This record gives sequence, structure tokens and C-alpha cells, in this order.
Amino acid sequence: MSPRFLRATALVAALAPALMAGAAPLSLDQAMELAVQRSEAARSARAGAQGAAEMASAAGQLPDPMLGIGIDNLPATGRDRFNPATEDMTMKRIGLSQEWVPADKRAARHAAARAVADRESTMEQVAAGEARLQAAMAYVEAWYAGESLRLTTLGEHHAHEALEAARSRLATPSGSSAEVLMAASEKGAAEDESAERQQQQAAALSTLQRWAGVVADELLPPQLPAGPAEQAYVAAHPAVLAKARDIAVARQEAELARLARRPGWTYELSYGQRQGRPDLVSFGVTIPLTVAPSARQDRETAAKLAMVDKAEAELEEARRAAAGEYAALSSDERRLAQRIERFRGAVLKPLQQRSVAMLAAYRSNQASLAMLFEARHAELESERKLVSLQRDLARTRVQLVCKPVAPGVAP
Repeated sequence: MSPRFLRATALVAALAPALMAGAAPLSLDQAMELAVQRSEAARSARAGAQGAAEMASAAGQLPDPMLGIGIDNLPATGRDRFNPATEDMTMKRIGLSQEWVPADKRAARHAAARAVADRESTMEQVAAGEARLQAAMAYVEAWYAGESLRLTTLGEHHAHEALEAARSRLATPSGSSAEVLMAASEKGAAEDESAERQQQQAAALSTLQRWAGVVADELLPPQLPAGPAEQAYVAAHPAVLAKARDIAVARQEAELARLARRPGWTYELSYGQRQGRPDLVSFGVTIPLTVAPSARQDRETAAKLAMVDKAEAELEEARRAAAGEYAALSSDERRLAQRIERFRGAVLKPLQQRSVAMLAAYRSNQASLAMLFEARHAELESERKLVSLQRDLARTRVQLVCKPVAPGVAP
């Protein structure tokens, strides 16, 4: 089967549950899997890995033999010029030549090409991991945009109730037109905020559709596993993996440059046919002379070794950057979790209790409707603040969990 058919089959298999379910909710894992299957960046990296693997298979082979055909000593002047049958020195020649590359040099070429193939394979995993990360980030944004819209819609409903209550009090001594106008303004502001949240949710869902390729009518709450330890995070970081592969490539190229001091010999065998005289067989060997290895081969080897040092330094820098990134993300995760826990107990819970108390007081004619609405509004604002904190925590955890490249993440 062709690779294109296999990719199409995998994409259909990944899309089938979402398509067959119709309006079935989309989960975070499904969104990430769909993003990997349809990522063109992953497809491009996969093609690069396949091409590099094919080149590695051919790199260790001997060069193709050369066929030589010619005429020697053909008259160029006189009455019989360019006539191969008049001069007994004229010889028709056919021969084969073959460059013989030493086995260790061929092995080094194969190892260098294999290192490039491994690097391209790693970049395929990196591209697939990036698709998973972007899909997860888009999913989290879309989910919490929906939660924010739900709370904003509830606030709009509360504002509508407050306006109706203000209008009903116009006929009583406690009512006033100023109160009605204020309630109408608050209702308009709540409606505008709902429209803004709808716009944000639509944008977030569009971004999610860009990665997952499906229109999600409903999203399941994002479930994320615990983040990795620092050592695992740094070792699987995309930049660290890429730089580690660069070192392997640079080392193999340095070994290949070192072996260039021993060039391959070229062997040639030819057969010459002459008119009226015996035919001739020729055999020869061509040996490249490294007349100035200190000025050429040694300099090339030194240049490749310098590239190894460069790659090693870049790897160490990438590890430090990944460790710093992990420290910042894990610190944010810990502090956001603490803030959410503290916010729930110190802010939201008292406001919820206040709303319950105000409702009981209103029913016993001990509190006004405005006081009840104000308590509900304060509780709603705290819930929106909590959703914002939860979204920030989810984004942080997505980066901790999805940024490292997991084995087998490529399709």
C-alpha cells in the first residue's frame, strides 16, 4: 500500500468516531489525535524522514562503475585523416573503471547518513508533538471560553431580572426612574459582554477546528495527567532532542572527514582492438595524492570537530533553557493551584453563603431585591475570576504535559 493511502486510512479512522457520533462531545485526547493525523507539518517532516532513510540505505554502497569507450591514435591530418582503418597504430578501446572506497569509509558514510535520518525522524516526532500542543492549547481556550460565556449569560439573566424588578417598583413609593435607567444600562452592558464572550468562543472554536478539523458542538472538560519530572521534561524537550541529533550528525561528519586522509583508489581495465596488429589489454590504478594534508584534510577535520563543539554548546544551552522553562511552568502550576484553592475557600465560598443568606432575608422581607441582586452579581464575578484562574492553570499544565515529545507520538 502507498504511504498516501495509509495516511488517508489513518485520518478516516481518527475522524470516524466524531463523524459517526454527529453532535457527540469532543474530548481533549480526540482533538490532539486528530491534529496529529491532519498536520501538514508532520506530513512534511515524515516525508523528510523517509527521504533521509532512503539516502542512508544508499550511502554505504560503492560508487557506480564507469564505462569508457574511445579511439586512440586516430589520424588527424593527411589524405586518410579520421579513417580508423588506414593506420595500424589506431586502436578502438573499451574499458571499465571502478573507484574502490575502503570499507571503513563506506561504513562512516552510512553512519553519517543514518544520523541524518535519525535527526529527520526526531523532527517528525517534534512536528507531531507541536500539533498536539497547539490542539491542546486551542481546546483549553475553547472550553474555558464556553465556561466564561455560560457565566456571562447567567449575569445577563440576572441583569434582566433586576430591570424587571426596577420597573415593577415604579408604581411604589420606593421606585424611581433613575433606578430603572441604571438597571437598563446594566442589562445592556451585560448583553454586550455576552456578545463579546460569544465572539471569543467562536474564535477559540475556529482555532480548534483549524487543528482538529472538525466542528465541535460540545467539548468535554479537559482532563490532563500529571506533568513529568524535571529530568524527563528536559530530556524530551523538542529543542534538546533536536540539538542532541545535531551532535550525532556532527560527530559522524567529523569521522568521515578524518577518514578522507585515505582516499579511495580507482581501478581501470580496458581492451584495445587494432587493425592488422595484436589486440591489447590495459590495466591501471589511479591513486589520489594527499600532497598537503595539513593544509586541506586536517583543516576539514578541524572544521568538522569545531561543529561538534558548537553542537554540544547549543545542546547544553537548550538544556538550560528547558530547565528554566520547566521551573517557571511548575512554579506557575503550583502557585495557580494554591490561588485557586485559596480563592474558593476565602472568596467564593463566603460569597455563595452571602447569596444564600440574602435570598432567605429577601423571602422574609428583611432584605431588598437590590441587595439580593448585588450579592448574586458579586458571586458571579468571583466565579468568573475562578474560571480565569482555572484556564491559566490548564494552559500551564498543557505546556508541561504536551511540550515534551512522547515516544511514538508521530503518526
